[in-house]
Amino acid sequence: MSSRSWMSIAALSVLAACTAPTPPAPPPVAVTVMTVLPRPATVEAEYVAELAASNTVEIRPRVSGLLERQVAVEGQAVKKGQVLFVIDRQPYVAALEQAKAALAQAEATLQQAERDLARVQPLSELEAVSQQELDAAVARERASRAAVIAARAAVRTAELNLEYTVVSAPVDGIVGRAQFRVGGLVTAYQSLLTTLYDTDPMYVNFSISEQRMLELQRRFGADAADHYRNPDSFRILLADGSVYPHPARLTLVDAAVDRRTGTLPVRLEVANPDGRLRDGQFARVIVAVDHIDDALLVPQRAVQELQGKTSLWVVSADNHVHNRDVRMGPRIGADWLVAEGLKPGETIVVDGLQRLRPGIEVKPESLSAPAGDST
Repeated sequence: MSSRSWMSIAALSVLAACTAPTPPAPPPVAVTVMTVLPRPATVEAEYVAELAASNTVEIRPRVSGLLERQVAVEGQAVKKGQVLFVIDRQPYVAALEQAKAALAQAEATLQQAERDLARVQPLSELEAVSQQELDAAVARERASRAAVIAARAAVRTAELNLEYTVVSAPVDGIVGRAQFRVGGLVTAYQSLLTTLYDTDPMYVNFSISEQRMLELQRRFGADAADHYRNPDSFRILLADGSVYPHPARLTLVDAAVDRRTGTLPVRLEVANPDGRLRDGQFARVIVAVDHIDDALLVPQRAVQELQGKTSLWVVSADNHVHNRDVRMGPRIGADWLVAEGLKPGETIVVDGLQRLRPGIEVKPESLSAPAGDST
C-alpha cells in the first residue's frame, strides 16, 4: 500500500475521533430533603439532680441500757408516735421507786420541821427560847422544803427516763436500717439506732451555672426565680428514662453561689405518695428555659460539623445543591435550632450527604416535617 493511502486512513481516523459524541452526564444523586418552615419550639436545659428526703431524723436513745426489743421493721412506713425500739426498763423502774421513796422521806422531814418551827415561834415571842434556837428551826424548815422540791424533781427525772426507754417515731416516715440488734448496749444521745426518712414530699436538689444565672437575671430581672414558679416549668426523668408523673414545685434558689463549684443550688419539691422516690436517688431535671414561636428546626443529622463550623446542604429551585455555613443554636430533642444562615421556606438535604459535591444535581425525595410544638 502506498504512502498516500496510509495518510488517507490516518486522516479519516483523526476525523472520526474528533466527531465522537461526549459521554452522558451522571444521573442526579438521590437524596432526602425537607423544606424548613417556622414552627413553635421550647428550648430546654437538662440538669443532674439528687433526691433527698424532706426530713431526715437520726433516732438516738435518751437513756442508756440494753436494747430489749425492736418493734418497727426496717423499711416500714411508720406514723408519728409509733414505737420503734424498747430499752430494758427494769433499772429505770427501780430508779423511779427509789426516787419516790426519797421524796416521801423528804416530805416527812419537812412536816417535822414545820411542827418544830410552829412550837418554837410562840416561845420565842415570850423569850422562852433563844434567838439561836429560833433561827435553827427556821433554817431546818427551809432546808426541808428545798429537799422536797429536789426530791420531786428527781422523781420527775426518773419518770422521764422510764418513758425514754420506749423510743418512738418523732415524725411520719420510712424506717432505715437498724444499727443495733436486740441485746446490744446503747448509750444515751450517742448510739445511732436507725434513721427515719420523711419521703413525702421529696426534695430534688440540683445546681445551675453562674453564667446561666446571669442570663436569667438579664432576661427576667432580679426576680428571675418567679418565672419558674409554675409547676409546668420542670419535668423529672428517673434513671430508667421514665417521666415522673407528679409536678415539681420550685421552693428554693439559694442566696449564695457555691464557691467550690461556682454554681447556684436550686431545690424543687415533689409529692411522693406511693414511695417511688428514695433518698439519695439520682434523676434528671428538664427545665423549659425559652419558647420560640417561629423557630427554624432541622434534624441534627442534616448538619455537618467541621473544625468548629457548621453547615447545611441547601437545594436550589433547579435541584442543584450548595454548601452553606450556618450558625446553630441549642439542640431540641432530635432537632437543632438554626440561629443564622437559613431562610424560612428553603430546602435542605437531610439524608445522602456523603455523595454530595457543590453544584451537582440531585433527585430530591421529600421528608415529611414534624408539625406542632417541638420540645
